[in-house]
Amino acid sequence: MKKLSLVAMMAVAALSFQACNNAAKDSKETADSVNAVKDTTTNGSTGIAVDANDAKFATDAANAGMAEVAAGKVASEKATNPQVKEFAAMMVTDHTKANDELMEIAKKKNITLPVAPDADHQKMLTDMSAKTGKDFDKAYVDAMVDGHKKVASMLEDASKNCKDTDLMAFATKTLPTVKEHLAKIEAIQKSMK
Repeated sequence: MKKLSLVAMMAVAALSFQACNNAAKDSKETADSVNAVKDTTTNGSTGIAVDANDAKFATDAANAGMAEVAAGKVASEKATNPQVKEFAAMMVTDHTKANDELMEIAKKKNITLPVAPDADHQKMLTDMSAKTGKDFDKAYVDAMVDGHKKVASMLEDASKNCKDTDLMAFATKTLPTVKEHLAKIEAIQKSMK
């Protein structure tokens, strides 16, 4: 009986340790992990209706979109440059709309999306939020230029290579808006120098 109790306690301890390790993962890593173990051969409550690369695109796009909204909200409050404030408001509006569209597609395809930006984006937001005045504006603008270049590249790739037609259509539809954002933020960046 003592051996059985000891084995049971060890099993509980091992599960608790595993749960703690999972808590340390960020939301995007968790979503990617969940999607990786879903059955791709069935569609429905247990299966995922897209291949692994398409699911990864969806989690990456959701992660970037949430980060844009979060940063936009911070910039709407903290920015001192009127152009930066206006751009931040546009980020919140446009990326919230795109995020909602992506969530609808993900729901239909049984893709788990992250619920918050990943650790890298969280760190960027924390670091940026610690700044004030022109330093904040510069940090936000630089982050938006960098982020939009990466997202434009990701959407360009997905618009050509996604196997799922809904995700491909989402990428194709969203790409021109992201390119427009990039052009605007690059113009703002040049005007600040």
